[in-house]
Amino acid sequence: MFAAIGLVVLLGMVFGGFAFTGGDLKPVMESIPHEMIIIGGAAIGAIVAGNSMKELKQFGGGFAKIFKGPKYKKQDFLDTIFLTSTLMKMLRTDGPVAVEPHIEDPKSSTVFANYPKLLKDSTLVHLICDTLRLVVVSSGTLDPHAVEEVMDNSLKTHHHDDIRPADMLQSLADALPALGIVAAVLGVVKTMGSIDKPPAILGAMIGSALVGTFMGVLLAYGIVAPFGNRCRQVIESDASIYHVVKQIIIASLHGHPLPLVIEAARSSISHSNQPAFADVFDGMRGR
Repeated sequence: MFAAIGLVVLLGMVFGGFAFTGGDLKPVMESIPHEMIIIGGAAIGAIVAGNSMKELKQFGGGFAKIFKGPKYKKQDFLDTIFLTSTLMKMLRTDGPVAVEPHIEDPKSSTVFANYPKLLKDSTLVHLICDTLRLVVVSSGTLDPHAVEEVMDNSLKTHHHDDIRPADMLQSLADALPALGIVAAVLGVVKTMGSIDKPPAILGAMIGSALVGTFMGVLLAYGIVAPFGNRCRQVIESDASIYHVVKQIIIASLHGHPLPLVIEAARSSISHSNQPAFADVFDGMRGR
């Protein structure tokens, strides 16, 4: 929602400020469609040329995140603590045999069934299940530091893939001023071909060419770059839930008491999504 509000404010202040100071919006508005055909078409062509279908689908999904915002809220982080802690407590008290059915078939697990939203996140489910499979297969003899390294590599790979839409938006923002210059140069070429026209007509043509530069810069620094930054914020916000899983698993493998494990995970969550101390421990007692 804030992305849409910011976009309205941006356009309102730029074009409204221009009109308020005596500028004539008519020639600008008449030139924008022509310039956008060049700038927008070139931008789309560059994105398509430089990416595969997989990246293009990711780009569309990343663009949607700008307006939807983070997928995970405070309750989801609380549920992640409950889910992971329950499995680690089961592993510690009942042994690998008890936890194995849950990690081999999460969709049929009574533990995972309590958290349907988390179950839909294949990355989160695989992070939990694959890591616990390592622990079960090794009969608990793995060095927690080695497990942490494996989880870090998995998270880095996922993040590198997931952050790609934000990188694409930033690359597009970097290119747009140059594409605006391309549109402006073409406008100047067109003007030079009409050099015998009256000054009033030449002035309008030059002004139209300059709109290309204006649109390239406005799109780059006023819209696409902020959108890229917002996309990155949303992706990183949602990715922090995976670090909660890692925190609980690794701390549990180190043999720390469960309350300390849970509090370490809770305190690592950003304040906007951090559950209250009482909510976490009262919830765990209820389970």
